[in-house]
Amino acid sequence: MSRASRIVLVILLLIGSSGILAQTNRSAITLAVDATEAPRKILHAREIITVRSGPLTLLYPKWIPGEHSPTGPVVDLAGLRIMAGNSPLAWRRDLENMFAIHCVVPPGVTSLDVSFDFLLPPDTAGFSSGASSSAQLLVLSWNQVVLYPSEPAPDAVTVSASVKLPQGWTHASALSTKEVSGNVVTFQDASLTTLVDSPVQATSHMRRVDLTPASKVPHFLNIAADSEAALAITPKQVDAYKQLVLEANALFGAHHYTRYDFLYTLSDSVAHFGLEHHQSSDDRVNERTLLDDNLWKLNAHLLPHEFVHSWNAKYRRPAGLATGDFSTPMKDDLLWVYEGLTDYLGNVLAARSGLRTPEEFRENLAMHSARLDNRPGREWRSLQDTNDAAQLLYASRPDWNALRRDVDFYDEGDLIWLDADVMIRQLTGGKRSLDDFCRAFHGGTSGGPTVVPYTFDDVVAALNGVAPADWKAFFTTRLTSLSPRAPLQGIEKSGWKLSYRDTPTSMETALEAASRVADFSHSLGIVVAEDSTVKDVVPGSPVARAGIGPGMKMVAVDGRKYSSEFLRDTLKRGKTSSAPLELLAANGEFYKTYRVDYRGGERHPYLERDGSKPDLLTTIIASIANPR
Repeated sequence: MSRASRIVLVILLLIGSSGILAQTNRSAITLAVDATEAPRKILHAREIITVRSGPLTLLYPKWIPGEHSPTGPVVDLAGLRIMAGNSPLAWRRDLENMFAIHCVVPPGVTSLDVSFDFLLPPDTAGFSSGASSSAQLLVLSWNQVVLYPSEPAPDAVTVSASVKLPQGWTHASALSTKEVSGNVVTFQDASLTTLVDSPVQATSHMRRVDLTPASKVPHFLNIAADSEAALAITPKQVDAYKQLVLEANALFGAHHYTRYDFLYTLSDSVAHFGLEHHQSSDDRVNERTLLDDNLWKLNAHLLPHEFVHSWNAKYRRPAGLATGDFSTPMKDDLLWVYEGLTDYLGNVLAARSGLRTPEEFRENLAMHSARLDNRPGREWRSLQDTNDAAQLLYASRPDWNALRRDVDFYDEGDLIWLDADVMIRQLTGGKRSLDDFCRAFHGGTSGGPTVVPYTFDDVVAALNGVAPADWKAFFTTRLTSLSPRAPLQGIEKSGWKLSYRDTPTSMETALEAASRVADFSHSLGIVVAEDSTVKDVVPGSPVARAGIGPGMKMVAVDGRKYSSEFLRDTLKRGKTSSAPLELLAANGEFYKTYRVDYRGGERHPYLERDGSKPDLLTTIIASIANPR
């Protein structure tokens, strides 16, 4: 940091602290983050924290809202120094809570000067604790650069925050900007809760698209990328995002933000995920997502999903997740509503807004339904346990996924809420739908961010207000089932059925291309990576019975060097052959030929129309903002 930079920082800290010290009924922090070295993976944080003399515990955020796990990256906090005036204070970490720091404030001291570095990770795995920066951009998550007193609660801690960006970079955030001086951005004071809920996107390549409907609350799409070329969003894509805003507001009937910012980051150097916030969403995808048809097709549902979370997750929140702080362990038992309903609505809104075609909507539903319908893990782990154990499953490996089960409350939530939607429509003769539940449960009165917790019984009561039925039994049965089959009733009652054919859908093709795998899950029962490594095997499948397991490497197919194309050709020929398929695989330094008894050819899932029933699925994804 240059001498001039240090002077600016000190001035900002002094200005902020002068107003803070006058407040006696709230705790306060002035936080200055120097992000000029973000391209080389390091942030510098400095805080002035108002305190009282005596023992003090400083906390680092542990349970990050939306991540459902104790994912606060405390291991990347380095260089911590705590100063009382010109005197350094000794500190010690709590022996049980690694996120707590203890020190003693001397008599007469009213503020501490706390400084530390945050080491930005290069690994693209994980959520916000994964890679968040490249040479051209940064997504700043405030929870990574703040220590705060254990008392009072985060809602009662006022933070005056600023960030110094690399020269020439611009920014976007749901936080209101107070002042920009050179490359230092100062934000309006906010509670610690609001600060952590409002990440900052910064880059040298940004495009801001106004999605605001006429005379309505502002909505913006902020696109940050590693190149100018990646910002080339088309008019058709812009129109679809504008329609998304209309469709979501028509669905819920009210909103709980004063402005909404999509923070859309396009980079191959950051972790890829979506994370919800009240007035924004942190959405990270591959750099060429707007340019590559396969990447666009796969990620078209991401912004709708995170947008829905503003209503279902931030405004209405399961009581076990509405802890009011970042230290109390969260209870994930209602993620089938928090994430499952959001996933269903996100996919529906993607189709209603034109981000996906009706055919792509059905292909996506078929792809995930087939995966759930071929998971032996269903016979020992209930869907409820995938909720309860979410903090473990989010970090689980991809191998033996079908036996372990994953965070299935997303995709299976799609199926359960589709079934509920169809049931409401049938019970009311088409007069009501899940849309009515969303307006009743998530609507309310438009305004700024607020949290209204809910329980299982609240969900049941709201559904009974729309269409009386035994909703408690409806959900309990599906959550506790150990049936080996997925709950496909919603698909079947909506006039479609899950079927298989020998050619992949466009969604399957896109997924294989983007993830660089060849997926033979529904035929041989194996997924093979581009480098020929066996990524996963479905227990009970032909290759599993032959003895092949994850981590092995495919070497040859029927005596010829392995390639996914040749294996596909062999599967087609195998339908008329009586000889078993021979796969040579390497298991570490050992080689073995496995004889696979399978002659069924390729099998790829799709939805087939059942003409004996009304097509409710098409009705469900029809626009409600611009009904035809």
